[in-house]
Amino acid sequence: MKTIKYKTNINCMGCIKSVTPFLNDLENIDTWKVDIKNSAKILEVKLEDENDAVVVAAVKKAGFKIEEI
Repeated sequence: MKTIKYKTNINCMGCIKSVTPFLNDLENIDTWKVDIKNSAKILEVKLEDENDAVVVAAVKKAGFKIEEI
């Protein structure tokens, strides 16, 4: 299991609702959460493998910015 944190612009519950289907469709994600109270809007993802590129692609496809920290 690998935990990765990303800085995003997912900043409200509506944004989380928008990105949820994209992240939930990824088979290598165990869990994910967004800390919208943090100024960097941290997305924390627990991956079952090393393929973190699919997370970045899914968040961008949902229309949000994402950058690994």
